[in-house]
Amino acid sequence: MTAGETLPDPAPFCAARLEGVFADCFFGSEHTLLIGGATEPLYLPAGDDDQRGVSLVHRLYYREDYFASALHEVAHWCIAGKERRRQRDFGYWYAPDGRNLELQAAFQAVEVKPQALEWYFSQACGYAFRASLDNIEGGEQARRDEQRFIRDVVLRTEELRRVGLPDRARRFFDALVAEFNTPVRIETLKFTAPGSI
Repeated sequence: MTAGETLPDPAPFCAARLEGVFADCFFGSEHTLLIGGATEPLYLPAGDDDQRGVSLVHRLYYREDYFASALHEVAHWCIAGKERRRQRDFGYWYAPDGRNLELQAAFQAVEVKPQALEWYFSQACGYAFRASLDNIEGGEQARRDEQRFIRDVVLRTEELRRVGLPDRARRFFDALVAEFNTPVRIETLKFTAPGSI
């Protein structure tokens, strides 16, 4: 190695980078932190006790150190309006894997929007995105649902390209493009619908 040379980043998709980008974008204006290491994702508004005490900032926890989990939780946060951001987990319910058909349909209806935003964020980072129904035990029906769900996510990504990303999502997208030095522009993104987008 010569003077002035830098080593390549051994972990370009380190979730801690996302925490920094999120803090730069939103801590000053929204008093919100993105925090890894959780066993399950969770959003706690300021004043909510998470067994570590009451916090004066909003906390958006993502699973372990998973890059995709961080992007997904930020997508949910970017969609949530002010009232939702005052509620634990944005006031949404969550049913674990093994949901019946009715609960799975409700889950999919809620997940289309955040997964479309997550796809944008993944593109901004140069990271491979994979749509997820979070329904491992669903069998053959889940596989059929997955193709329909992916199609719905693609339709939503195309709609977002036409109407534009919500303000906070656009700010985060632009910051990710800068952080990961990707030559991505929303207007030129192409959407496809195989097993992964």
